[in-house]
Amino acid sequence: MDDLSLDRLLTGEVAHVVSLDRTHPLRRRLLELGFVRGARVTVVRRAPMGDPVELRVGGTDLALRASDLSGILVRR
Repeated sequence: MDDLSLDRLLTGEVAHVVSLDRTHPLRRRLLELGFVRGARVTVVRRAPMGDPVELRVGGTDLALRASDLSGILVRR
């Protein structure tokens, strides 16, 4: 299994968080929202222009800008 950034997942795909980029500007907030190692993340849907992206982390649905997903490393 290869690791990839969360922005590469397609709608409906499920993966688990491997790590967050230490320099990510939202690192602290993402950790608070549940983006911790091993957390299950589902790409629920993308807006028509691809931004923002709705994600489900644990039991929480949230929307993030597509640009913020590149610093989140996941494994399918």
